[in-house]
Amino acid sequence: MQVLRKLLFPISLIYGLIVFLRNRLYDMGIFSSRSFAVKTICVGNLSVGGTGKTPMIELLIRELSENYNVAILSRGYKRKSEGFLLSNEQTTVEEMGDEPFQIKSKFPKITVAVDEDRRNGISQLEKLISPDVILLDDAFQHRKVKAGYSILLTSYDNIYTKDWYLPTGDLRDSKREAGRADLIVVTKCPANLSPSEKNKIKESIHPKPHQKVLFSYLSYNKELKGDILTLDTLKGKNVTLVTGIANPAPLVKFLNSEGITFEHLKYKDHHFFTDQEIDVLKEKECILTTEKDFVRLETKLANLSYIEVKHEFFDNTRELMKKELLKFMTTIS
Repeated sequence: MQVLRKLLFPISLIYGLIVFLRNRLYDMGIFSSRSFAVKTICVGNLSVGGTGKTPMIELLIRELSENYNVAILSRGYKRKSEGFLLSNEQTTVEEMGDEPFQIKSKFPKITVAVDEDRRNGISQLEKLISPDVILLDDAFQHRKVKAGYSILLTSYDNIYTKDWYLPTGDLRDSKREAGRADLIVVTKCPANLSPSEKNKIKESIHPKPHQKVLFSYLSYNKELKGDILTLDTLKGKNVTLVTGIANPAPLVKFLNSEGITFEHLKYKDHHFFTDQEIDVLKEKECILTTEKDFVRLETKLANLSYIEVKHEFFDNTRELMKKELLKFMTTIS
């Protein structure tokens, strides 16, 4: 695969040129970027693959929902519906998409909507809900909307400054667009990341004066949800790890460090399981999966548990992020 990606380098040059021209047209005002009266916070990245956007949205919900009416707007990737859809108690994961459905399941009092046209989605939420703030999931490259505050995520093992355009690399947008971010979070760092390495990464990112760079690592909850209650209970069982996420490597590494023996059935990101695949999984003794996969499997399997994950920040810098968010929320537009 790596050889093939290198052979496709000429295509990546064409893709990069298209991305550059598109952004220039927005910068010059030829393509319009619309602002909204309601406060908007964008969470996104420059690359394809998992950088922890959904756990970051969940963190923002926890930080803001106590004092503000928060709404979530997502595209609802790979959902089996079209147009604007506001979630309710009858909405299914197939209609919403796995990530928005996961958020609504975990935070039932929060408004969650999906719309591939984010301008329309924001307008609908303003009219129907009148929220204090809308969190835009995976919308950094969506320049038709000019977010009030932007959080750019980049994974420690694939920092955007060292990446290249698709299909040779993983970049779907230009590195220079990182300059539009207010906050840059380097996610999925090793828990023992040294101060000197943080400084090297900051130097490579070269943040602008208005930007702050924070570092986070993934924290897995050893108290499981579902059929099995704790991680220790998995020891000695025939465990099957089922993942349909972009990058399961951190989870695999964590389970190995905890002494869990398992087979790993790896599917593509946002995979909807076929009846045949479900029949195979029903024969497994014990299935462990991610929270995103759980919402697609919970009605189909009984022998199922999932492990929660969240971002933890180094050096108590979560308080710094909270301070920045509250500053944005209290600033008069």
